[in-house]
Formats: sequence, C-alpha cells, structure tokens
Amino acid sequence: MKSKTIAVWLTLLLGSLGLHRRYLLGRFDALGLLLPLPTLLGWYGVLRARALGVDDPWSWVLMPLLGFTLAGCALTAIVYGLMSTEHWNRKFNPQAPEDAAEGTSNWVTIIGLGLALMLGTTVLMASLAFSIQHYFEYQMEQASSLSQGTALKKSAD
Repeated sequence: MKSKTIAVWLTLLLGSLGLHRRYLLGRFDALGLLLPLPTLLGWYGVLRARALGVDDPWSWVLMPLLGFTLAGCALTAIVYGLMSTEHWNRKFNPQAPEDAAEGTSNWVTIIGLGLALMLGTTVLMASLAFSIQHYFEYQMEQASSLSQGTALKKSAD
C-alpha cells in the first residue's frame, strides 16, 4: 500500500533524485532513472559558479536545471497531495478496497503541501530571475563588443 503522505514528503525532499517514482512506480521506472541527470548537472553548475564565479557561462546554463527540477518536484508533490483518495487508490493502490485509508490526507500531508508550495515557487522564481538576468547580460555584452568593433572599424577607415 502506497501512502500519500510518504509520497508527498519523498517527492519534496528526494524527488530530484527520482526516489518518489521508484516508491510509487517501481525500481525500473524510466523517468525515475533519468531524473538524477538534470539534478547532477545543476549541482555541477552550482559548483562551477562557486569556483569560477557566476559569470561563468556554463554555470548559468547548468544551474537553472537544478532549480527547474526542484520546482517540478514541488509541483508533483502538490499534485500528489491534492489527489482525491479514490483516484490515489485507483492509480497507486489498485489492490486496495474502496474504503482504504492509504490515500487520505492528514496534517503531515498538508504541512508538506504548504512547504512544497513555498519552496517550489521560491526556487522557480529564483531560477527564472537568474536565467533571464544572465541571458540579458550576455546579450548586452555581445552588443557592446559588436558596437565597439564597428566603432573601431569606422575610426580605422
């Protein structure tokens, strides 16, 4: 029997490693096996930013992968937590009787939902802000170097 509360907390805390999918769908779930890849690439981007500074182009490409993965896991935790008991048992506990309590929510589930909402929105907004800021800084740098190259070419003529 799969518990909704365990699924919510597992998704929130270790979902970026795919452990919630292994809990709910089995050890050999394809997405559960692939989910650690963007997480690890994002952590590599964080380590590069700490070592080389946030102006490192690879770090600002890789770091949002971690943020978007964490935000997606928070959204998945919210979906699991808000799923009706009947739908939960039909999807994850098909052998359970109709009145089984495994799909019910309790206060621990509700606290997990609130935390998922707060952390998910914070991480998503921070990842978007970081990505957009560094993209526009890169564009401004390219435009500046292009205009300086044009100005140097005109002065040489």
